[in-house]
Amino acid sequence: MSRQIINLTVNGDRHEIAVAPNQTLLEVLRDELGLSGTKRGCTSGACGVCTVQQEDGRAVLSCLALAVEWDGRAVTTIEGIAEPGQLHPVQAAFLEYGAVQCGFCTPGLIMTAKALLDTDPTPDEAAINEAMAGAICRCTGHIKVKIAIREAVQQALREREPDAAPT
Repeated sequence: MSRQIINLTVNGDRHEIAVAPNQTLLEVLRDELGLSGTKRGCTSGACGVCTVQQEDGRAVLSCLALAVEWDGRAVTTIEGIAEPGQLHPVQAAFLEYGAVQCGFCTPGLIMTAKALLDTDPTPDEAAINEAMAGAICRCTGHIKVKIAIREAVQQALREREPDAAPT
């Protein structure tokens, strides 16, 4: 099978990669670039563990995205959201509120939540439920996940306007 060269920016780093026409973005991230934080789950878009974020902030199921379609585009994975020495606020909230168990789905849950907050900084409960509906966690359920997301929203509000967010 012939391969095509694509230019893909991942977590701010540009890569020139030869990909097969049927190779998914998930396969490129894991197998070609060694970014194992993006997990392979159902490979049918039903579980959300492969979620990454595209340049406009929206969540993408990388198991359904063909790598050739990403030529010239940018993607952020779980490895690219923390600042040096500091977790991303969503990561910190997940840890603080116990929204992690075995950890397999955690990167996908965090990337889904981050995409939600990047596109809607103050989501209501319905928006949180809708965004997280496609992200499956068999260990924690979504109770602690939703608590962590709500806390990340409140933390962001406190940082922007210290008097605006309830404590």
